[in-house]
Amino acid sequence: MVTFKDFFSFRNNRFFWLNLMAMVVVLVAVVYGTLAGLDVYTHHGESFEVPDVKNKQLAQARLLLQDKHMQGTVIDSTYVKGLPNGVVLDQTPVGGARVKEGRKVYLVVSTDKVPLVKLPDLIDNSSVRQAAAKLKSMGFRLTEPEYVPGEQDWVYGIKYLGKELRVGDAVPREALVTLCVGDTGMRDSLNRDSLDLRLDNAAADKPQIDDSWF
Repeated sequence: MVTFKDFFSFRNNRFFWLNLMAMVVVLVAVVYGTLAGLDVYTHHGESFEVPDVKNKQLAQARLLLQDKHMQGTVIDSTYVKGLPNGVVLDQTPVGGARVKEGRKVYLVVSTDKVPLVKLPDLIDNSSVRQAAAKLKSMGFRLTEPEYVPGEQDWVYGIKYLGKELRVGDAVPREALVTLCVGDTGMRDSLNRDSLDLRLDNAAADKPQIDDSWF
């Protein structure tokens, strides 16, 4: 009968204890190797400082990022008046942050394409003062108004490059537009001209009487 003391005796169970120690050594080696491999794979403790590429051209910004083992990726573009195409406006992560090798840096760049804005519901729906304030707040510029017969200072139309616009039409922001504004004086003048024309036509159609017989 094997006693408790005999079971833990190295002399009597040498083969068992050697296998057990070998298993422990292998387990420790596997754990250590796994942790070391993770450190190598994730570049543990190794980081690079993100360069500040704001206000630089996109091509130059990407070169600076590549030198730091990073990749510049454009995620959006924004129109800024007077700014050329492809200037970096914003970046994430910001300059000075420390990141791992191969990290993507997300960039917002400028574009020279003027965004389109939909024309609001102003035609025959607002006064010239209201329409002008609304259009200016949206970035449009205004020419001298074009006066048309109608109620004083009422907007009857909006033109862009000589073309009549409709509500919802897409127009470049900062476009130069013209308000067609009512002018009662013009309407009265038009009415007088129309009356004069009718009178002239009536006089022309009236039979002529030959008074040579009298």
